Amino acid sequence: MRHLMSPLDFSIEELDRLFDLANDIEKNSSKYAHACDGKTLATLFYEPSTRTRLSFESAMLKLGGNVLGFSEATSSSAAKGESVSDTVSVISCYADICAMRHPKEGAPMVASMRSKIPVINAGDGGHQHPTQTLTDLLTIRSLKGRLDNLNIGLCGDLKFGRTVHSLINALIRYSNISFTLISPPELRIPDYIRQDVLEKNNIPYKEVVSLEQSMDNLDILYMTRVQKERFFNEDDYLRMKDFYVLNKKKMDIAPKDMLVLHPLPRVNEISVDVDNDERAAYFKQAQYGVYARMALILTLLEVEIC
Repeated sequence: MRHLMSPLDFSIEELDRLFDLANDIEKNSSKYAHACDGKTLATLFYEPSTRTRLSFESAMLKLGGNVLGFSEATSSSAAKGESVSDTVSVISCYADICAMRHPKEGAPMVASMRSKIPVINAGDGGHQHPTQTLTDLLTIRSLKGRLDNLNIGLCGDLKFGRTVHSLINALIRYSNISFTLISPPELRIPDYIRQDVLEKNNIPYKEVVSLEQSMDNLDILYMTRVQKERFFNEDDYLRMKDFYVLNKKKMDIAPKDMLVLHPLPRVNEISVDVDNDERAAYFKQAQYGVYARMALILTLLEVEIC
């Protein structure tokens, strides 16, 4: 039995096989329509989510499986004080695989230590979001044709953005990767990412404040929202939330083949006038998220397709 806690749980070779499977699902969906007949996915979401939870549910349903679970802690026995360990021990009796989102870092890892079924980390606090990273990597590979030789701009909330932290950890394993880290000083990348990941692995990066002055040589621009739920002070959030807005005028100075990604939901950081730009890939990214999770479910359940 295998779990997914971090994007690093899969080797580069395993990721290639996972993405090949996802691309085959994209092209031949009918071949997989009954791959998980009789299997059940439990979605244990202690924190609000739309895309991630529904993407998991859509993935399992498209594979012919069933779904059960809860969408917030208040609708589970956590409201009565039940521990994560006890919850997953019970869920192991009901389902074949589970996806867990939790506001506390490490909670899915605790669950995996007690679970009798595969556990997927669907986001734990500001720590990791591995299935979003799988989605991001699949999107880049599918649309750019490669995961090496890339200059990736990461813009917005780089301090609390778990999608950013996971993506950096995953991409540094590929060759000739560099990062442009675009954020206000208050939302810069945490020291443990800067020192223990980027500098320790000799990954080229630069930290800048201006978005406009950073776009001319990017292969990928990964926008993020300023997350209100991560702020303890309302005034700080209001001051930061509109620091960056990507609009059509800024896109005019970007490379013609630059892709714009966003884990969604967006608030004000990407103007709707960008949506019709062929470089805007964030809604395609959401679709690739279903394929990535379908491939992951099949892989963790060790389902073989004839």
